[in-house]
Amino acid sequence: MATIYTNCIGREEENFMKCPFCAFAESKVVDSRHAEEGATIRRRRECLECKKRFTTYEIMERLPLIVVKRDGSRQTFDKQKLLSSTLKACEKRPVPLQELTSVVDEIEQELQNSLEREIKTTDIGEMIMKGLKTLDEVAYVRFASVYRQFRDINSFMDELNRLLKDD
Repeated sequence: MATIYTNCIGREEENFMKCPFCAFAESKVVDSRHAEEGATIRRRRECLECKKRFTTYEIMERLPLIVVKRDGSRQTFDKQKLLSSTLKACEKRPVPLQELTSVVDEIEQELQNSLEREIKTTDIGEMIMKGLKTLDEVAYVRFASVYRQFRDINSFMDELNRLLKDD
């Protein structure tokens, strides 16, 4: 039994899936199932020439996101860094990990769905603050204090006053 991994963007091109046994260009799909919690599709195929069966996996291709930092340097988007920074803000707070992970997943999905391949750290920071604000106001203020780099107590108080006005 042969297994072939394929990357597809939006459509399956069955006519181009060669049989791993005889290299015939046409096969039919016998069975399709979701795998890895819907992230991939597993397909059992049968070669129209030699009648042998093989498995293919259709995997959604994600385009890389580039994060533009304040100093102008660029690096690849890292979801773990996002989760880590939000976890620090929520330390010793009654915020369930599942809810925090959900906020981070939503941010990543929004970034992937945007047409932009380069995103500024300031935009990501605003998205995190928006998500934290709905989860826990203390975590929001903690994150804002680091993200906005408060210089003194007055800038900190201004942010607290903004938070109170929004409620």
